[in-house]
Amino acid sequence: MTTQTPDLARKHCVPCEGGVQRLDAGQTKELLKQVPQWRLTSDGQRIRREWKVKDFVTALDFFRRIGQVAEEQDHHPDLHLTGYRNVAIELSTHAIGGLSENDFILAAKIDQLPVELKG
Repeated sequence: MTTQTPDLARKHCVPCEGGVQRLDAGQTKELLKQVPQWRLTSDGQRIRREWKVKDFVTALDFFRRIGQVAEEQDHHPDLHLTGYRNVAIELSTHAIGGLSENDFILAAKIDQLPVELKG
């Protein structure tokens, strides 16, 4: 983990209605270093992280808390729940069809949320 992660988590997402440029590959690579548990998707348009949580109720509570952070940031992830406890989150900036700094800010904030994992 880098020392920059808390700095990214302290930032606030900026409104984006398509007036922001997508991050280039170099910028994406640098920001990924600050959220090391997230991976770039094969299409290079999103970042993704997966968890195996304790149970279904834990997954739903985690989604609820992610939703609160997302609303505060006005930046909304794609939430996936399969097999009742396999959680995956994908982030992209829908308005630009790719990644912006907002995605990494929200990823860092999600990383700060505690969640009980499968033991």
